[in-house]
Parts: sequence; C-alpha cells; structure tokens
Amino acid sequence: MREYALTFVIAVAVTYLLTPLVRRVAVAFGAVPPVRERDVHTEPVPRLGGVAMFFGVAAALLISYRLPHLSEVFLGPTWQGLLLAGAVITVVGIVDDRWGLDPLPKLAGQVAAAGILVWKGVQLLWLPLPGMTLVLGPELGTVLSVLLIVVTINAVNFADGLDGLAAGIVAISAFAFFAYYYVIAVDQGFDRQTYPAMIAVILAGVCVGFLLHNFHPARIFMGDTGAMLIGLLLASITITVTGQFDANTARELSTGGFFDSGLVVYLPIVLPLLVLALPFLDLLLAVVRRTLAGQSPVAPDRKHLHHRMLELGHSHPRAVLLMYLWAAIIAFAAVTLSVFNTPYLVLTVTALVALCAVLLVTWPRLRRMRARRRRALGQSTDETDIKYK
Repeated sequence: MREYALTFVIAVAVTYLLTPLVRRVAVAFGAVPPVRERDVHTEPVPRLGGVAMFFGVAAALLISYRLPHLSEVFLGPTWQGLLLAGAVITVVGIVDDRWGLDPLPKLAGQVAAAGILVWKGVQLLWLPLPGMTLVLGPELGTVLSVLLIVVTINAVNFADGLDGLAAGIVAISAFAFFAYYYVIAVDQGFDRQTYPAMIAVILAGVCVGFLLHNFHPARIFMGDTGAMLIGLLLASITITVTGQFDANTARELSTGGFFDSGLVVYLPIVLPLLVLALPFLDLLLAVVRRTLAGQSPVAPDRKHLHHRMLELGHSHPRAVLLMYLWAAIIAFAAVTLSVFNTPYLVLTVTALVALCAVLLVTWPRLRRMRARRRRALGQSTDETDIKYK
C-alpha cells in the first residue's frame, strides 16, 4: 500500500507542477480557441492540459518501475504499450486542440492508440453471458477490445463540458476501482501489486493534480488531449482486469452475494463499467438525441447532462459537485455491494443518499415554484426567492 501511496503522490505532484508550464506553452502555441456557442465559459481558456497529465502518467510509471514490489508489474510489455498508446493519443489531442480535427481523422487516431494497447496485451479474454462464460478468441477479443477503448475515450470526452467535471468523475471512478480490487485481493489472497490497481492509482493521481488548476474558475482545460488520455487509461483498467480474474474465479467471487441473482454475475468486468455509468449514459443519450434529430452522432450541442444541470438553475461549481456526488453514489455503491454481504443495508443507505441527491438537483426548480406560488398569493418574496425567478 505504501508504494501505491507513493505512486499516487508522484502522479499528483508532477501533474500539478507541470500544468502552469503547459499553460504558458499553450498560450504561446496558440491553443487558446475562441469561445464557442455551446461553451459555458465566457473568456478564452488555454487547452493542452492533457500534456501535463501525460507526463504525470509517464513519471509515475517510470518511478514505479524502480520500486521493489511494483516492479513486478512491469515484467510484461503492457506498460510499454500504455506509454506508446498514451503518446499517440496525446499527439492526436494536441493537433485537435490547436488546429481542430474532423471526426474521422480523430477516430483513426483513437483506433490506432487502441490497436497499440491490444498489440501489447490489453485485450478482453472473456465475457459474461446469461448462464455461461464466453471465452474470446484472438480475433473477436481484439475487435471488442478496440471498440471498448474507443467508446470509453469518447464517453469521457463527452463528459468534459464543465470546469473540473471530467477530471473529478474519472478520479472518483479510479478510486472506486482501486478500492474494489484491493479489498478483493486482500480477502481472496490475490497479488496486491497488479497492473489495473497501479494504473487506477496513477489515473486518480493525475486527475487530482490537474483538478487543482481546473476546478471553477478553470485556469486551463485538459482539452481533447487530456480527455482522450484519461479515457484510454480507464479502458486499459477495465480490460486488463479480465486477465487478473479468470472466468471460474469470477463465478466463485459472485457466489452467495447480492449479485448472484443472475442480473450481474461477473463483477470483475462489470464493475469498471458501472463506475463509468455517467459518461456512458451521457454518450448514449447524446447519440440517440442527435440521431433522432437527423444530426451526426458527433455533432456538438448544449444538451449534455451538465448543461441540463445549469438550465435547472445550479451554479457552475454546484453542478459539478452534484455530478461528483452521483458518480460517487454509483461507483461506491457498486464497490460496497461487491465486497460486503450486507446488501439490504447498503441499498438502504444508497437509496437515502440518492434521494438527497435528487432533492439537491431539483432544489432550484422547487425554489422557483415556491416563489411563484407566493407571488400568486400576493406574499412578499425574500432575496433568495428573487434570485430564482
């Protein structure tokens, strides 16, 4: 655990210290695009923050390579593939943040990075199906792995719409996944030093380090450079976990627990998808919404989940914090259900927290309704009510 903590601190420190330098470079490089109609900020803000995040990942990986216990993780070529794929996606992001890329060239870059990861061993080995486990061959495993990586990259990119939103949600997801794997490893006697746990710690570290500069009011954006990079890391964690649990082990872990109901049987692969529920939901809703409107699925708009929070009347920071809360509810409820045999207690607490979150989300609308009702009755409204007219 101490080596994980050191790795986390390194990722935070390197990212935090490099971000101001990257900001100055972005300004000099011209990566300060004008404010677009769909943007929620009113002043141009430099991008390319993902460059600092990439160097934070690289530094944490290279220093972890020299640590006694974590060095065992580097016996295979997977970490080299992650660095190379991260470099490719970072270059694609830099080009897009500076000059703009059409969807197809950007997609080609994402597929290339995903292909590098798969080539270096990041590949789905099996999938849970009702009543059976489907062991994937090399061809099918490659196709599904590339597809999952590309979808995850774009899900995180779609979520990057408010100051600190993407970095915070991904950090919460990474912490939740690390907690899940570490508790399971301790309980089942598995090796605690593994690739997915280490990448989860590094990912959480670079997100926290960048978030210190990116929370509202943001001094720099991660841009597509950062959003695609952390999406790549998340996909890497999700896929490589199938190499830590074989199908039989996954079945044993789920036996006797809440998820033995048949709805979710194989937690090792399902949990990473649950902790990414918000970005995936936003991506799915955007694709459906734009397709039904006769638009391209990648056409930009102002109807993402975070935009709707602002429309309800929430301030920028409060909207982001509420999105954090929902991400934490989903992620840590899934983790708690997966490692403790008290499902009804967990579900009760989760339901109460979720109810509070719903009330917080709808509070501005409730205040406006209350103010209108008081005005209709001829009663005076206080200053707080007036603000919500």
